Amino acid sequence: MKFQTLVFDFDGTIADTLGETRIIFNQIAPDYGIRQVAEHELDGLRHLSLKQLLDHLDIPKRRVPALISRGTSMMRANITQLQLIPGMPKTLTELRRHVRSFGILTSNATPNVDLFLRAHGLRDQFDFISSTSKLTGKAKHLRAIRKTFSLGPQDLLYIGDELRDVKASQKAGVPIAAVTWGFNSRESLAASGPDYLFDKPADFLRLLHES
Repeated sequence: MKFQTLVFDFDGTIADTLGETRIIFNQIAPDYGIRQVAEHELDGLRHLSLKQLLDHLDIPKRRVPALISRGTSMMRANITQLQLIPGMPKTLTELRRHVRSFGILTSNATPNVDLFLRAHGLRDQFDFISSTSKLTGKAKHLRAIRKTFSLGPQDLLYIGDELRDVKASQKAGVPIAAVTWGFNSRESLAASGPDYLFDKPADFLRLLHES
């Protein structure tokens, strides 16, 4: 494989957290004067960028850090009960054999990710877990990861399920693989211009045939 390091988003990419995230959001939304999200709305929300999503739900940007902090703390109670994306364990195990390092860059809390991976027997696959409390702070972290591991721009691949993941990678100057089983829709992800677009975890194995 031409990439030395693979860095994954967590929510929606490795872990199936969308349902739990909506439940938690609806529990705390009234405390911030924010309306709740009905399940039937989710399909429509999948086409929106982060800015469009915040505008649609009338969430002030100043509220976002507090929502993330409280939400991730609440998620810890059930994190070990949440499920992996089907097919992900086998794919991760195979990919790990062909790269120098594996990592996670997420807006979730590091302890949550650690607990989840340990519950599913995958913690040893990952060399690091990096977390950012800012929804738009991933580009800075991707550049820092490159520096830490002495990687060239094309040595690292970031893998995520949201338009903001694509935007962060492009801003950081690193390739991005967008996965269509997470939050944002296939159509919106494709339009954002990712380097790769994968519809199921097994599609990652195509990377093994690139040089």
